[in-house]
Amino acid sequence: MAASATPAGKPRQPSISQLRAFVAVAEQLHFRDAAAAIGMSQPALSGAVAALEETLGVQLLERTTRKVLLSPAGERLAVRARTVLEAVGELLEEAEAARAPFTGVLRLGVIPTVAPYLLPTVLRLVHERYPRLDLQVYEEQTASLLDGLAHGRLDLLLLAVPLGAPGVVEMPLFDEDFVLVTPRDHWLGGRDDIPREALKELDLLLLDEGHCLRDQALDICREAGRAEGTPVTTSAAGLSTLVQLVAGGLGVTLLPRTALRVETGRNDHLATGDFADPAPARRIALAMRAGAARTEEFEALAEALREALRPLPVRVAGRSASGGSASGRSA
Repeated sequence: MAASATPAGKPRQPSISQLRAFVAVAEQLHFRDAAAAIGMSQPALSGAVAALEETLGVQLLERTTRKVLLSPAGERLAVRARTVLEAVGELLEEAEAARAPFTGVLRLGVIPTVAPYLLPTVLRLVHERYPRLDLQVYEEQTASLLDGLAHGRLDLLLLAVPLGAPGVVEMPLFDEDFVLVTPRDHWLGGRDDIPREALKELDLLLLDEGHCLRDQALDICREAGRAEGTPVTTSAAGLSTLVQLVAGGLGVTLLPRTALRVETGRNDHLATGDFADPAPARRIALAMRAGAARTEEFEALAEALREALRPLPVRVAGRSASGGSASGRSA
């Protein structure tokens, strides 16, 4: 028996219903019982098995007036058919899981100047509200995160905006002020009305190149009238090192307010001061690919995060999203 072909000359593919009918007969060795087992009429089942034999070009069954037997080829192909049906079942289960919101893997990228201070809130929210969500966290600098988002390595980002990145949708979470961190005996320590112009001549300590917080601090200094090229005395790889350098008297630095308690609370050689209104600030947002398949899910997560973040010293943003065409320094 030769396998049938389409008019274009390509072999025809067996249908799922044909495979189900054949497997049922292989298990029951009786057409009536097989038809009842899968809820198909006996003539339809018999026709499906005959069509499968024609499609494959192989006799699968030996039919007699009293019983049905598997041919040698039928015994071999019944095993394969069961495997195919099991795989199809797994595919359908996976698709059902994918349709359910907040299930499966979510790969979240976070910048280092956000991760230590916001992740406790993020992880608690996910644990309590979305227990079936497999959250995987990657801490990287902004350029690496955007590359991961563009190439599908990451699903969602938590970082400072605006990004100015095409094809990226930003979902603002909150705004937070910057605070000046100084040695304890510094003349600006403890003040709540520091003018931005005070940054013109200070010995400023910054994070290393590549950190968005370094760029933001330099932007604030330029807005305050600090001359281009005014030297930055020292840089550090992380905020913890940065504040220890301040405590040692090497200069001053700027910290986002969410980092203040963690980074300054363990050293009594530090002082902090607030800028006069309007204080310099940064905006933190979730970011996703434009047209992401999980857009509704990510928007719901952003709204839940806004509520969860209200106890922090931030100004929670309204529910909105913006594309990545905005101008401004990449965060």
